[in-house]
Amino acid sequence: MEFLRKIEEKWQKRWEQAKIFEANPDPAKPKFYITVAYPYPNSPQHIGHARTYTLADAYARYMRMKGYNVLLPMAFHYTGTPVLAMAKRLAENDQELVNDFVKIYKVPKEKLKALTDPLSMARYFHEEIKEGMKRIGYSIDWRREFTTVDPQYNRFIEWQFHKLREKGYIKRGSHPVGWCPKDGNPVGQHDTQGDVEPEIGEFVLIKFKHGEWILPTATLRPETVFGVTNIWVNPKAEYVRAVVDGEKWVISRESAEKLTYQNRRVTVLESFSGKNLIGKKVENPATSDEIYILPADFVDPKNATGVVMSVPGHAPYDYVALENLKSEPAKLAEYGLPAETIKSLNAVSIIEVPGYSEVPAADVVKRMGVREQTDPKLEDATREVYRHEFHSGKMKANTGKYAGMPVAEAKERVKQDLMASGKATTMYELLNRPVKCRCGAECVVKIFEDQWFIDYGSPEWKALAHKCLEKMKIYPEELRAQYKYVIDWLHERACARKSGLGTKLPWDPEWIIESLSDSTIYMAYYTIAHHIKEHNIQPNQLTNDFFDYVFLGIGNPKQVAEKTGIDVAIIEAMRREFLYFYPLDSRHSAHELIPNHLTFMIFNHIAIFPEHHWPKQIVTNGVVTMEGAKMSKSFGNIIPLREGLATYGADPIRLGVLATAELLQDADFSPAVAKAMQEKLERLYRLVVQTVQTPEAVEKEGEEALTLVDKWMLSRLQEHVKRTTESMEKLEVRKAIQTILFELDQDLQWYHKRTKAYGKTRTSVVSQVLKTQLLMLTPFAPHMSEEMWEIMGGGGFASLAQWPKPDEAKVNLKAEESEALIMGVLEDTRNILRVMKTKPQKVFYYTAASWKWSVYLKALKESLEGKVTQNILMEELLKDQTLKAKAKEVADFVNKIIEEVNQTPVERRRRLIIVGRIDEAPVLREAATFLKNELNAEIIVFEENAAELYDPKNKARLSRPLRPAIYLE
Repeated sequence: MEFLRKIEEKWQKRWEQAKIFEANPDPAKPKFYITVAYPYPNSPQHIGHARTYTLADAYARYMRMKGYNVLLPMAFHYTGTPVLAMAKRLAENDQELVNDFVKIYKVPKEKLKALTDPLSMARYFHEEIKEGMKRIGYSIDWRREFTTVDPQYNRFIEWQFHKLREKGYIKRGSHPVGWCPKDGNPVGQHDTQGDVEPEIGEFVLIKFKHGEWILPTATLRPETVFGVTNIWVNPKAEYVRAVVDGEKWVISRESAEKLTYQNRRVTVLESFSGKNLIGKKVENPATSDEIYILPADFVDPKNATGVVMSVPGHAPYDYVALENLKSEPAKLAEYGLPAETIKSLNAVSIIEVPGYSEVPAADVVKRMGVREQTDPKLEDATREVYRHEFHSGKMKANTGKYAGMPVAEAKERVKQDLMASGKATTMYELLNRPVKCRCGAECVVKIFEDQWFIDYGSPEWKALAHKCLEKMKIYPEELRAQYKYVIDWLHERACARKSGLGTKLPWDPEWIIESLSDSTIYMAYYTIAHHIKEHNIQPNQLTNDFFDYVFLGIGNPKQVAEKTGIDVAIIEAMRREFLYFYPLDSRHSAHELIPNHLTFMIFNHIAIFPEHHWPKQIVTNGVVTMEGAKMSKSFGNIIPLREGLATYGADPIRLGVLATAELLQDADFSPAVAKAMQEKLERLYRLVVQTVQTPEAVEKEGEEALTLVDKWMLSRLQEHVKRTTESMEKLEVRKAIQTILFELDQDLQWYHKRTKAYGKTRTSVVSQVLKTQLLMLTPFAPHMSEEMWEIMGGGGFASLAQWPKPDEAKVNLKAEESEALIMGVLEDTRNILRVMKTKPQKVFYYTAASWKWSVYLKALKESLEGKVTQNILMEELLKDQTLKAKAKEVADFVNKIIEEVNQTPVERRRRLIIVGRIDEAPVLREAATFLKNELNAEIIVFEENAAELYDPKNKARLSRPLRPAIYLE
């Protein structure tokens, strides 16, 4: 490790001294602007975070080597409540947090008291994270660094919000928000444990009556009220009788409290056990049917009202729960339920769905093998039934006036009709509950009065967002549909709160702009941040007119200079820099930010900037697991990044988080992976040193002096360059690393083995391969690559060298196929040796006669136009008089190869046709010494029709092109 650490420190120092990652406008070079989500400094970054940032850095380094003027900046997101919550817990001496800080984050105990101040904590972890980013080798332009509580940045966010308000996208009113009842604040993803975005859904409460009491059943599918067979309550839960807005309701105790946050007047009269409700009857307000209240353990009293209507025909949970209950006579007796009556309850079919029976819920439950109401597969079953019914279902005749209506339409119509007649109302609930605030309290939904919102529900705004998305590249492309869904689904979102760090709302300073609203267009601020710092520009100088000119070209720079006191040359330089680097070329983050931050970025850009400055690309990736398990403090598998760097080294970690998965999947990191990468790099280093120290073994130079295997190695190199470049263009980094470190390495090992047999390893060929390999490795393992590049006399920084391009002049398909022939022959011989009991003294190879090659190539050509048949092929072949003379032999041979030819991939057929006939005997004879060493036997090569043929077992006739016959004795 000391060896790696010295190399890392050496090159990080050189990069910094040479300022090679400081990007300035250069009209002579094309630019490429990359950003990655700025981190929250409320804890150190761990190895899991390294994937997103390393991917962005590897891509930045690749584009830099492609000749682009690459800008990769970084800042720190202090905004919001996470730091406040953490500092508060520390001040309260929360032992769990103290333990995390000392044992996991390695914070010295004497520092803890200072960290009870939120800003001190943020600054401490800010420096910790920054140091980790430097140590892992990110190619960041640190001149542009800022925090979201810098007064200058606050002015930029104020300008952004003025723009949004001018466009009519900021509104004030009442709206449901995720809410922490302990802190008294709205909550978003960055305020919750596990960074969970609270998803709010509107439930319809359908009022089933029991005498003067109402049991409001909470449902997301009001149209299914016509198929209700019973009501479910949890017999183990606590329920209350309460007066809600003047009506007498029976609901769970938790529901009574939640309703108070939604502007309901609630007076609890008494509490009682849910089992007291079992066996009572209620009236369905839609059908007037009397139905039983029955027990179900799956009913969650903390979800909505804790009262659920049962629709077993169309709800898998209800179907399974009812079938379970019908088969449990003891439970029926326990609650005094009439067994025969309950057993006679059957699903009511109210929706017709193509591809399903009368009871879709039963179909799916039986297919999935679900038997218990606690089976997690019921979630999938529910989603499937709902999806198909919602998109292709139609209401049946037993639904009255809704008969024939599509479910999607009936859902809304039934809701409106029930509400209009006073038979239903609504309440909001978190669909993904439980969601916990960072303070530990469980979040609820609150209808917030006089809250400030960004109106992401605007149809015109959504249309522009879709237009932007259509023009963007999305990696992985499979997630484009998720962005579309989020754009359609987004609605008003609370954008400010009364506490936390951040920017005050400029027209209502009691409010502070929340963290997912001040982090959407900061990419623009990066382009001028270093100018603001360099010229010591004060916040009061950064007026709205200043930002209008710099970012939108609105106004006159001289007038802006006069009003702000900023030199006009500086203002114009900032405008030029913004125009040079914008639009953003690539935005990097994790999949989990698609439902909020990444989609908000699209919305805010299109609201403020002209179309030619809209973002061009978003790249997201999955998380990192540790040896197959989710990284979690509870699992004890969190490794802070700086600790990981000290243990494994920068380059092994970089490779370890990128090499095990493509973007769509989660990557699995383990000490074994890091160790394997470290060993791989060290072996490569030793080979580089050895190559530099080895004099050229072959005197002749030039193309004509190259052997077949030399040409093969150089040809294979071009293929590896091509494949790696294609992978990098699509951000398939796992595939790129596989090609660079493993496939190319295998070829180089084969080359060494082949040439070692003759003592003719050409150092110039190995050097060419290694130099190319090092350059392709540079984006992933920059420290070791720089060191090895210098050892090989590469000149300059590998980080600034030109990315390799395939040299078509060195592509030699015949050499590749000839070497493949040797590999194939060696493998076939070894397979035969495995089943032999004695070791042979001699190995005979018989290569195919020239007429077989003629037949084989003809078959390949004919097959390009479609599947070739023996009759058609023979008809063509017998036009050749030479082949006609041996018609039977030809027919036998065609019979043997016809299936193989038809099954050969089309690209492979084309390649073989281009290569044409290979003179196999000389190829194998040239490799005889190598094969002798490998097989420990004498190698003898005959052409099938050779006059002096030695063939005691008549094997030669079995030879085929590229598949010599083999005889051992």
